[in-house]
Amino acid sequence: MAHPSPPVIGIIGGSGLYQIDGLQDVTWRKVASPFGEPSDELCFGRLEGTPVVFLPRHGRGHRLSPSDINFRANIDALKRAGVTDVLSVSAVGSLREDLPPGTFVVVDQFIDRTFARTKSFFGTGCVAHVSMAKPVCSRLGDAAMGAMQGLGIPAKRGGSYLAMEGPQFSTLAESELYRSWGCSVIGMTNMPEAKLAREAELCYATVAMVTDFDCWHPGHEAVTVEQVVHMLTANAGKARALVKAVVPRLGQHAGPCQHGCQTALENTFITAPEAMDPTVVQRLDAVAGRVLKRQVRS
Repeated sequence: MAHPSPPVIGIIGGSGLYQIDGLQDVTWRKVASPFGEPSDELCFGRLEGTPVVFLPRHGRGHRLSPSDINFRANIDALKRAGVTDVLSVSAVGSLREDLPPGTFVVVDQFIDRTFARTKSFFGTGCVAHVSMAKPVCSRLGDAAMGAMQGLGIPAKRGGSYLAMEGPQFSTLAESELYRSWGCSVIGMTNMPEAKLAREAELCYATVAMVTDFDCWHPGHEAVTVEQVVHMLTANAGKARALVKAVVPRLGQHAGPCQHGCQTALENTFITAPEAMDPTVVQRLDAVAGRVLKRQVRS
């Protein structure tokens, strides 16, 4: 499946990411979703001619806790807005000595420990099982890493993101457990976001901004909101510079994803076509319409 020309880049992150010099044709629009209300209106604009759509993950003013985010509505709304590539920018704690606060990490794996969130677009009436073996689009990860290297932003490539439910921070026992698993960073927002992006056949990558050492580090105090906000404020300019640099890079890609992100739903549906619930299928028109139209016809 070919990209639209040019691609449309989606950015999910904090409220300040769309305050970028050079962002043109800015409009805020509400995008309705059959999965409920997204976190906020979408901010549409252009960076050096490349269409870009911003979504404040927690809503403007940070109104929503991680457990209250409607991840399905967010991803569905981005898909309906024509987005093809999603770059997620989020705050995390570090579980490694060599990833100090101020480091940006392009993770390549996730461990999902969330438990109070709806994690799939599919279920009763239309069942599908999508591979998450490689949850990050390496093309997007390469572009983000290249942009940060060019900007001189301290960055590391690779590592596992432990997604916790929150909203409380970790206990020391949990932090040590996740370190023993070999996890690199810990956060509350990238699951089920990454799973849903894959189900929606969107290219997806995460840039994790380290704000603290969680609570395991003997030389640092346990994480507090004050620490997180301080580091986010300090890193805000770097994050905006990253977005400004990476969007035009991604806009130069005119062909289909070579890593299979845009065909992730092929051979994943197990419900017989005649057993599919038409109401459920209709709700999946944006997320899975490319494949379901063939399934239903067959």
